[in-house]
Amino acid sequence: MKIKLCQSALATTAADAVVLGIFSGEKLSDAKIPKPVAETDKATDGLLAKLIERQEVSGKLYELTPLLAPPGIVSGHLLLVGLGDREKFNAGVAFRAAAAAAKQLAGKKRAVVAYFLGDTKADLTEAAVAGAIVGCQGQDLYRAEKKRQPFDEILWSGSDEKTIAAGAVLGGSMNLTRRLVNEPPDNIYPETFASEAREVAKAHGLACEIWDQARLEQERCGSLLAVARGSARPPRMVILRYTGTKTDAPILALIGKGVTFDSGGLSLKPTDGMLTMKCDMAGAATVLGAMQAIARLKLPINVVGLMGLVENMTGPAAFKLGDVLMARSGRTIEVHNTDAEGRLVLADVLNVALDQKPAKMIDLATLTGACVVALGTETVGALTNNQPWCDEIFKAARHTGEPIWQLPMTPEIYDEQIKSDVADIKNVGDGRWGGAITAAKFLEQFVGDVPWTHLDIAGPAFMDKPKPWLDGGATACMLRTLVEVARRWK
Repeated sequence: MKIKLCQSALATTAADAVVLGIFSGEKLSDAKIPKPVAETDKATDGLLAKLIERQEVSGKLYELTPLLAPPGIVSGHLLLVGLGDREKFNAGVAFRAAAAAAKQLAGKKRAVVAYFLGDTKADLTEAAVAGAIVGCQGQDLYRAEKKRQPFDEILWSGSDEKTIAAGAVLGGSMNLTRRLVNEPPDNIYPETFASEAREVAKAHGLACEIWDQARLEQERCGSLLAVARGSARPPRMVILRYTGTKTDAPILALIGKGVTFDSGGLSLKPTDGMLTMKCDMAGAATVLGAMQAIARLKLPINVVGLMGLVENMTGPAAFKLGDVLMARSGRTIEVHNTDAEGRLVLADVLNVALDQKPAKMIDLATLTGACVVALGTETVGALTNNQPWCDEIFKAARHTGEPIWQLPMTPEIYDEQIKSDVADIKNVGDGRWGGAITAAKFLEQFVGDVPWTHLDIAGPAFMDKPKPWLDGGATACMLRTLVEVARRWK
């Protein structure tokens, strides 16, 4: 998809459709009305003002009002998209509003779509460009008749080439993540995911190291290997390195859980719980997408991305309840639930990450249903061993408009719950309560003293139903936040 600056006014722009942003609660006589809105109202002989006065158009969030063959407009399709309250307009709203317009317009093939959102701030424009690219890409990878038809070209008004190019990088990287998560598990499994990562590395100048089963055994990754035992498909670990500044500069480590399909193992999931478990590698896919974006943006930072890739299946060699595993760190783990497998994979990947001598670490994982119970399906749970580091991530998330909430890690309450009678620790807490926290307390055992924040993306990583701005399926949540963290790195 091409994207370039639009040099003309909306009324004279030759495009299959044009998108115009409208804020709520504003009269067109106000001096602060965006220039494209005022110009379009004038070109249409006051049509917008009449629609607003008659309450046919309100400007409320993500409201879409198509106007076909409007007078005075070269394009035969004008789509008004609600931006909500001007005072609350941020990067998250810009992303979703642009995506909502793209989603609707992508219902049929269109060569050129032009956007006039009326705000020239770089961060808002960048988010909106990314939203436009993401919104027109669906999850229907294998439908003969696609529900979404990506545009050939997007024209963007009121910005500059550098900003829209950055937005295009983010949108393209999010669609990479979304495609990998949306692919069926028979296509994306540890070996094929690793191959995808190798191609991304080759295309964007990343150093790539892939550990196969023999190397994982040599490295004593007993916790990760145990999860992989029930599958006929061998595990992999991918290590990508981006060097954007001097080689002795501090390193940021991004770690992703990559369970390419999770049956639950012998703690078998029911059908409804297993149906979308191709998404259990969303953490790894998000790390891969973020590494691509960071490399394409040429950010002045050194980053290492690590992805632990396994299938959790029920084959004859599957690990069992009561097994005691030896993690790479030397810590022993008693298995109480084979469906609490993601933390077992990450235990070894986090330990490998420590070998890279990172200054700070972030891991992302579709780790617990308990986090979804606590925060719902649209908010990421954050848990940390270092509050200043977590605060930095929160600032980045607020900047991008991605919802996030911190959960406690109180040692005197939760540490005791993961202790085992027969090993150092067990892989679940006591009972069903506080499961997102006890999972993070388990991971904390493998990060040493390095500042670390765990992001549980189980809720927002994959949508069972579509939203106004996005089809169901993978969302690539937190990718924009990871890139913003990298941008703010000091």
